[in-house]
Amino acid sequence: MTFDVPAEAYQRFMGRYSEPLAQRTLDVVGELDGVRALDVGAGPGAIAAALTATPGVTPVAAVDPSPSFVEALRERLPGCDARVADAESLPFDDDAFDLVIAQLVVNFLRDPHAAIREMARITRPGGVIAASVWDFDGGRAPLSLFWHAAREMDPTVDDETGGVGTGRGQIADLFRSNGLVEVVEHELEVHVPYTGVDDWWGPYELGVGPAGAFVATLDAAARAELRVRCGALLPGPSGVIDAVAWCAVGRTPRIAR
Repeated sequence: MTFDVPAEAYQRFMGRYSEPLAQRTLDVVGELDGVRALDVGAGPGAIAAALTATPGVTPVAAVDPSPSFVEALRERLPGCDARVADAESLPFDDDAFDLVIAQLVVNFLRDPHAAIREMARITRPGGVIAASVWDFDGGRAPLSLFWHAAREMDPTVDDETGGVGTGRGQIADLFRSNGLVEVVEHELEVHVPYTGVDDWWGPYELGVGPAGAFVATLDAAARAELRVRCGALLPGPSGVIDAVAWCAVGRTPRIAR
């Protein structure tokens, strides 16, 4: 699944959730003063922006395979070293960073194992690597309500459950199987308000990610039906979406490679 959409569309669709998640992620990665940090699969830069706003974090770099996202990130954060690159092939020297974070990207990678090994390569011995994915398997992702309604209409729909990292312990196991140590898993909660059904539903019409791709396959009547089904599942006419992500934090071995 690619995200070949304007950065503004992604920001409307997921930014309301990814930005508070970025802050929660920084809360669990440990000491940040003086670290060289990289945001992998950065999108429009939720993690990169949070790192840039953190005193003592310098420099900040970011990579994403989408040129439109990287262009938007460069405009948003002029001091960030933002590059077009895949997680499986990072354009940096060995031991270049103290901290590498991959937020909401592991489940979309072509080869998650290769990507974790590549993140470890560019992280200094004893450095920190963190990654997170929404709890789709547990029905606690911000999109879980949408997929519940979509399955009522089409039981065969790919609802993002079963992907790498979408359940308890999966990212932690991925880390350990690729040589990371001192791995700890966290449940990170975010609470995001919405002001009405249109405010909540509108971003799904923008074609972003698997959910947007599914909506794009529907005719007008089916879209209207799905919107009504989703509205019936929302907490109320306005309210708060509670979501949980699994986040693993580990270290590269402290011996020189």
